[in-house]
Amino acid sequence: DPELYLDFALYAIIFSIIGARLYYVIFDWELYKDNPIEIFNLRGGGLAIYGGIIGAVLTLIVFTKVRKVSFFSMADTGCIGLITGQIIGRWGNFFNCEAFGGYTDSLLAMRLKMSLVNPSMISQELLDHRIVENGVEYIQVHATFLYESMWNLGVLIFMLWFRKRKKFDGEMLLIYLLGYGLGRSWIEGLRTDQLIFFGTGIPVSQALSMLLVLISGTVLVYKHKQLKKAKKGDVG
Repeated sequence: DPELYLDFALYAIIFSIIGARLYYVIFDWELYKDNPIEIFNLRGGGLAIYGGIIGAVLTLIVFTKVRKVSFFSMADTGCIGLITGQIIGRWGNFFNCEAFGGYTDSLLAMRLKMSLVNPSMISQELLDHRIVENGVEYIQVHATFLYESMWNLGVLIFMLWFRKRKKFDGEMLLIYLLGYGLGRSWIEGLRTDQLIFFGTGIPVSQALSMLLVLISGTVLVYKHKQLKKAKKGDVG
């Protein structure tokens, strides 16, 4: 029922934005602790996709309980739209000159005018390799927005192919978490704007991606083993 998803979206959009902002603020608290009012300045940047996903999932849990519908059935449908949005949304990072990686001289290297980039995102390595042409300073970086957009496109294509072959409700959600998590695990390691887990030096989103890959992969294997056992039992 399309109306069901529209009703959910009205809540999910609001709480996803709140979740995306809270995730960013929590793990970059040093930036806001002396001026908390800046937390509400969304135009200043600072939204994290994982926070948005967490917000959407929590909203869906409550929504499906109230409406008495299947959480996993709705999640299976919704995650296809979610990753489509991520494919498109990463190009916003390109236009904003943000969420790029460290220095590279590879085939996919991208140059950005330093004057267009937030100084907090420019690492010492990028400064050491900056390029000056006609008096204009550039940094040369990994186009991580492109890496993730293309990776997500591959995940989406697989999900569209697989969705009519799914064996149980929740399988598409698990495939999304596994597929996206695998890509984000290595792409996050290239970025210069990582959110770090409270002084540990560990990128939060990279650690979360690895955890989601482990959990979703384990559950997928377990569920398929259970289905095989059940099928053998029926045959017997």
